[in-house]
Formats: sequence, C-alpha cells, structure tokens
Amino acid sequence: MTNIAVEPIPQHVAIIMDGNGRWAKQKGKMRVFGHKNGVIAVRNAVSYARKIGVKFLTLYAFSSENWNRPEQEITALMTLFMQALDLEVKKLHQNNIRLKIIGDTSRFSESLRRKIARAEKLTENNTALVLNIAANYGGQWDIVQAVQKVANMVKDQQLEVDQISPQLFEQYLVTQDQPAVDLLIRTSGELRISNFLLWQIAYAELYFSQVLWPDFNEEEFEQAVQAYQKRHRRFGGIE
Repeated sequence: MTNIAVEPIPQHVAIIMDGNGRWAKQKGKMRVFGHKNGVIAVRNAVSYARKIGVKFLTLYAFSSENWNRPEQEITALMTLFMQALDLEVKKLHQNNIRLKIIGDTSRFSESLRRKIARAEKLTENNTALVLNIAANYGGQWDIVQAVQKVANMVKDQQLEVDQISPQLFEQYLVTQDQPAVDLLIRTSGELRISNFLLWQIAYAELYFSQVLWPDFNEEEFEQAVQAYQKRHRRFGGIE
C-alpha cells in the first residue's frame, strides 16, 4: 500500500534519470556499474507507476548529446540496452505494459533496431501502462522533426498553413496520441531540463530529487507524487 491520496494521480510522469556515474564514483566503481544499478531503479519505477495508476511513464535513458561521452561508456550503454531488452520485455508484457522507444533510432546498430522492433511489436496491445524509453532523444530534435513533417505536408499541398495548430502539431511529435506530461522528476539534485520533452512539459509540475538515480526507490517516487498532489495546477488561469 502507498501513502498517497487516491487522486489526483499524474496521468503522465517523465523522469530524467541522473546520477548513475556519480553513484558509481562514490563507491569507487566504473561508471558502467552505476548504469547497471540504474536498470534496477528503472524496474522499481515502472512497477510503482503501474501500481498507483500512472498511464504513461517516460524515462530519459540516452540523450542525443550523450554520444559525446567516452566511446567505452557508449559501448557499455548500448550493450546494457540490448541486455535490458532481452531480459525485461517479457516481464513488461506479462504485466500488460506497452514499450515504446522514442528518439532517433537510426544511429543504433541494426541488431539493436531489430530488438526494439520486436519488443514494441510484442507489447503493442498492452493497456496497463505505456513505458516510453527516450533513447537518442532530444527535445529540440523532436520539435524540428515534427516541423519538417508539417512543412512537407504544406509543400505537398496536403495542408494549409492556417490549419496548423498546437493540437495538429503535437501529433507529429514522437509522443503522438499521448497526453502532456503532468509531473517531471529529475534526480541527483541538478536543476535543469536538459533538452527533454520541451514541448510536452509546457505545464508540467517539476520535482527535483536529491538522490542519485540508482537510489531512487518507491519511497522517493511516492514523495514526488505527494508533492504533485499538493500543488494547484491553473494552466495560466486563476483559482
């Protein structure tokens, strides 16, 4: 049982999973040790989100800027991603969770892209929770690729300029047909958005946790939801 109120439960929660490297360094380990333990925190976060009734959970796993990290770390991350797809997807499917990988997957290896496609196909009809893993994702990239799609429709005379609206535009983002983010959580005490879901978090409530991601457990998640439930969301209006 949890200690949160029955409502309001955030429908869409997004998490910037930060602090794996620092967590490993504190323990005198290589950064990849932190990433491996971060997978356990992911598993716990998904389980808790499903338990309390969150319908969409978006996790920032690998940003488009992360390619600037040392090659050894990138290789380890890609290997970990492959292993996680092999080990976790059946569990997600058994728990009626749909997996979606959002981001520019064209830079990934062919074998990884095949695993992603199989995982998404296996879980595509699940309804308890949609789990978005943002991999090679950037908020600016997301907006630009949507702009390109809309611009091409105008160019091909499939769309008039005055038909473009926020509602139409967001159908070309990678989160199409999903609600806007209600609660954005960032771990490790950093106070940045880091190019994550820039359009989708326009009216999200922000919560910054001091814990490093591998230590982000059910209790920490619950505190974030409790903080969310105490806030008054006015969306630009007044009470």
